[in-house]
Amino acid sequence: MIKKISNYKHIIWDWNGTLVDDVWLVVEIMNKMLKKRSLPRIDSKKYREIFDFPVTKYYLKLGFDFSAESFEELTDEFISEYYRRFNECKLFDEAEEVLQKIRDRGISQSILSASKEDVLIEKIKHYGIDKYFCRIIGLENHYAESKVERGKKWIAKLNLNPQDVLLVGDTIHDYDVSKYIGCDCLLVANGHHNYEKLAKLEVDVISTLKEIIQV
Repeated sequence: MIKKISNYKHIIWDWNGTLVDDVWLVVEIMNKMLKKRSLPRIDSKKYREIFDFPVTKYYLKLGFDFSAESFEELTDEFISEYYRRFNECKLFDEAEEVLQKIRDRGISQSILSASKEDVLIEKIKHYGIDKYFCRIIGLENHYAESKVERGKKWIAKLNLNPQDVLLVGDTIHDYDVSKYIGCDCLLVANGHHNYEKLAKLEVDVISTLKEIIQV
């Protein structure tokens, strides 16, 4: 069980599926790619069941053939459409309210995402919430690799006891990152993994961001 939010000194947020609601867009774009290759389409329910890290595993589950097209080529196709349409996505309800209330309690906040860092910063500024974060951390490319190493470096720079840090995310990978860096984890089950997958982990799972205020 996690402590009360007010007992933490810093909160690390995931971005996609945690603060911004983008699952619907991911499914739309992926279905366009699947249709182009005569592969079975998916819905949001199926997507939340099969989404995985590393993302190569997820692409294989969808039926893509890396001998015909490289993972990099497929990702480039997906991400170009995703970035083009990303501004259609909205923050989850209460996202900014939660960020503001946490800031008002004197708790610092940052973002750790598997998105490409320069694009990530641009998008967060677009939503006007960059003011809540002391650091926005992404990856060097857009191939959605592991966040573990970036997380390790960031926890060292924070100069805090990892037990004073809480990571909030929406996937099993976020849980894995928290275990590697030694901090507590809270998962929100309205993003890229369903409640059933998250509930199998030894971690608290909530249904909406609003519940964070209650925690």
